[in-house]
This record gives sequence, structure tokens and C-alpha cells, in this order.
Amino acid sequence: MKRGYDDSFGQPQSKRRLNSYGDFASTEEDESTESAQRVAAHYSARSNQTLEEREASPIIHLKKLNNWIKSVLIQLYARRGDAVLDFACGKGGDLIKWDKAKVGYYVGVDIAEGSVKDCRTRYNGDADQQQRRKKFSFPARLICADCFEARLDKYLHDDGPYDICSCQFALHYSWSTEARARRALANISALLRPGGTFIGTMPDANVIIKKLREAEGLSFGNSVYWISFDEEYAQKKFKASSPFGIQYTFHLEDAVDCPEWIVPFHLFKSLAEEYDLELVFVKNSHEFVEEYLKKPEFSELMRRLGALGDGRQDQSTLSQDEWDVAYLYLSFVLRKRGQPNPNQKKSNTNKGKMFISEEDIEFIESV
Repeated sequence: MKRGYDDSFGQPQSKRRLNSYGDFASTEEDESTESAQRVAAHYSARSNQTLEEREASPIIHLKKLNNWIKSVLIQLYARRGDAVLDFACGKGGDLIKWDKAKVGYYVGVDIAEGSVKDCRTRYNGDADQQQRRKKFSFPARLICADCFEARLDKYLHDDGPYDICSCQFALHYSWSTEARARRALANISALLRPGGTFIGTMPDANVIIKKLREAEGLSFGNSVYWISFDEEYAQKKFKASSPFGIQYTFHLEDAVDCPEWIVPFHLFKSLAEEYDLELVFVKNSHEFVEEYLKKPEFSELMRRLGALGDGRQDQSTLSQDEWDVAYLYLSFVLRKRGQPNPNQKKSNTNKGKMFISEEDIEFIESV
């Protein structure tokens, strides 16, 4: 695929490491925090949908496709009994996926208080969720915190290490500043065991900037989404010295309406390597679907989810506009350097609870 951003994008200019307290000096701190709160407010304000409302969504098949991609990632890399760290867990939409993987322990973290409370409700199977299913088989712990600001490496140190970390459709929110991008990776690396896996999905910078350069103006989209860049990017060029903080506005019908940030993947890969996280693979969503849909177990899962219809002629399927949105995203897998010590026992001292009260939700202030 043709690269959509300048190859002249160099490595991040600053090679700052964490000091002994893990602090970063950042002149953009206030602006970054304000943006993070805007994102949090947006997701907190989104109410849980009924099944009927969900099925009526103009992007219902895109949502099902994204669920399929996340399910495939979890089935490929999660193992029975794994301790899971779910960054930007949202309303707990992946809880069932982790349950089917038979994981042993789950810690969900999200910046949006409303989302964390909804995740608690979903986990508990409260009546207003109309959740006709058995209780989840693993104990859980829920934390309201900014994964890209808070010192989770310290806060959860005694509870780790974790076998797998997941961050779905959210890591790009850390790329507003270098400090936030580094804090995200520092948290993940410190909490994963050697040989542990980091799985995720995020916007594909190649595709977004390619589409920007093909557009007549600074906006592009279709019937279900639009992306708009500010006038400062009128030349559609990006300084190699400033790979962080490249902001655009993203609107996706019935899903997203907030600022996001470009993540040039080759720079993300280089930065991750500084934190002992090595790339296993990266695939655009179109490539991901093409590859894994060929495998019988995953094609059957796609049929059950109904993203591409279920085989009946009267069953609607993913629209071309939804498929075009899928092209805006990629999936990635990173692995923590080192080999697991078979003699090392997991601490997981908290071990969570099988029922989470509102008082059990933990709140961490960013430092």
C-alpha cells in the first residue's frame, strides 16, 4: 500500500526517558489534559443502546465487523487463565469476548467515568442491561483513570504482571503529545510480563493522509463519516520534527464526534521498541478481513455476528460506505521482549471481585 505520510517524518526528536519518578516535562500539558477531558465527556455522554436501537444504527454492520476483528485478535492471542489489562475498556463491550477466551482475571481502565459505570453494570449483569447470560467466569477490577497520563505502572505494580494488554480504537488519543504517547507505552511495558502480548486497533495514518491529499480541500468522507483538518495543514505537509499533536476532527455516525490524532505507524513502532515492545504484525482492516476470513473458524464467527450477512438473501450486509470506514483502521500486535519465567508466580494480589459495587470502582488522578 502506498505510504500516505511523508517518509521524511523522522524519529521523535526528543529521546527523553522517564526520570526516577516517571515524570515528563511538557509545555502542552494543560491543552493535552483539556483535549483528553473532551474525549472523556464525549464517550461518557453516550448512552447504552437497546438491541433495537443498536440494530437501527446506520453503521451496525461496521460495528459488527469491528467486533469480529477484536474477537479474532482475542482468540488468536488470549489463553485460558490469562490476566488481562484492558486500556480504554469503555462500556465493557469486549467482556463477553474475554469470557469466551476463558481468561482468569480482568482489569478494565477508562478515562470516562460514565463508561466505567456502564462497564460495571454490564459485568454484573444488572436487570437494566437485560443481559440474558450466565455470570462472567472471571473476577474483575474497574479503574477510572487516564491510561495515557496516570502512573498505572506504579498503581498496578503489585497486581501484575499481566499476560495480555488490549487497547481497542483508542491508542491514537495518546498521540496528542510525546509525553502522553510515552506514558501509554511505559504503562503497558511495565505491566506486561516478558513475552506478554499487546493487541490493539487504531486509525491508519497512511490511509487518512493519503485521502487528505486526494481531497480538494481539508475535509473528506462519505454518508457515514467525515474527517476535517484545520487550516494549519493547508499545505497537507507535516513537519518531520513534529510527529505528535497532528489533530483532526472525526465524525462517525452514531459513534464518534471528537478530536483525534495522527499516529504515523513507523514512528509508533520505533517508540514502542524503546519500551521493549516488538512488532509482531500490523494489518489494515481490509487486509485483516481478507486474511482471516479464509479461516473456517473465523468465517463462521463472521456469519454468526452478521457483519457480512448470515447467508440469507434478505439479510442486509456491510455497505460500501461502511467498508470505506473500515479502511481507515489497522490492527496491530506487539510482544514484550524476554521469555516468561515458568517458575515466577503471578501476583495479581487484588484478584478483583465477582460482583462490583459502585464503591469498588477505583479513581486515579493523573500526575
